[in-house]
Amino acid sequence: MNDQQQHAAAPKNKRKTALIALGGITILAAAIWGAYYYNVSQYYEGTDDAYVNGNLVQLNAQIAGTVIGINADDTQIVRSGDSMVKLDTADTSIELRRSEAALAQAVQQVSTLYVNNGVLKAQIAQRQAELARAEDDLKRRLAADQAGAVSAEDLGHARDAVKERKAALANAEQQLAANRAQTAQQQIAEHPNVLAAAARVRADYLASARANVPAPVTGYVAKRSVQLGQRVAAGSPLMAIVPLDGVWVDANFKESQLKAVHIGQPVSLHADLYGKDVEYHGKVIGFSAGTGSAFAVLPAQNATGNWIKVVQRLPVRIALDPQELRDHPLRLGLSMAVEVDTHDRKGSQLGAAQTTSFQTSVFDNYGKEADAEIDAIIARNQAVVAK
Repeated sequence: MNDQQQHAAAPKNKRKTALIALGGITILAAAIWGAYYYNVSQYYEGTDDAYVNGNLVQLNAQIAGTVIGINADDTQIVRSGDSMVKLDTADTSIELRRSEAALAQAVQQVSTLYVNNGVLKAQIAQRQAELARAEDDLKRRLAADQAGAVSAEDLGHARDAVKERKAALANAEQQLAANRAQTAQQQIAEHPNVLAAAARVRADYLASARANVPAPVTGYVAKRSVQLGQRVAAGSPLMAIVPLDGVWVDANFKESQLKAVHIGQPVSLHADLYGKDVEYHGKVIGFSAGTGSAFAVLPAQNATGNWIKVVQRLPVRIALDPQELRDHPLRLGLSMAVEVDTHDRKGSQLGAAQTTSFQTSVFDNYGKEADAEIDAIIARNQAVVAK
């Protein structure tokens, strides 16, 4: 081969070598990617269409009234049981005093009924003694009448006296029976009249106590709309409280991603607020019963000629580690990046039926205080009658 042929073959050899090298690199990259997908990537599903969500506890007025005090504002943290809003109690206090007076009067009247049982028993004993004397007098007159020592008029009066005493005794016994029917309960507090008056006291006491609106949970104040001097109706929204220690993440996965996602799988998350420096850990706890479009106010109507398929997304609820939340708090609506580890696919996709309970005890004392006030009124007025 001469020099000219050698110079012409050199570029071809270089191109061939480059193509072989490129092909080898491509095959190697494909092999690496295939190995990565087979061993790692296929077991992870991720999305950045995820947002922090939580409970928004609405604080409403329980009774109608005029606002005279507001003890918290937006962005401030409040504790469960703290007084948030106060309403004027002038009207409710009047109604409470009126019902308390009615209860005291009812207790005194019912206590008198119990005392009258003894009085009526004494009257019966008296009527029985009078009847016995009248019957003895009639017997004597009948004995004297045989000897002709008693006039017919006196004998008639004696018989009439016995009839009168029997009628008086029967009347006294009926009065005792009627009084006992009204005092069949062993306790004065169980008498219907007292129970009815106590119910009015309880209702008015609760209305007066509800003029103070407490925070049902610990959290941050948001959406305060109430103002001083405002006249609010029962049920009017005053403000909202957000308990940030119980937030979760709703991750909107494509429907094609959900085949491998199951309840209980671990999740790693990053918030745009903190970036990659802070990693949250959680787990899948549930799936929405439908896509966002299914629950929309105006659901999509796909039975049309211009239908275009759109990949749907389904919200997946993810619980977060409480300690990590305390270390790096999140707010409602923040964006999150979510990655689910789907290695363990033993869990279900819909889960068994569960019962979630949210409770607050800040209103429990209202009923206890009302009962204590009722008991005190009954005790005081029973003592008055006993004296």
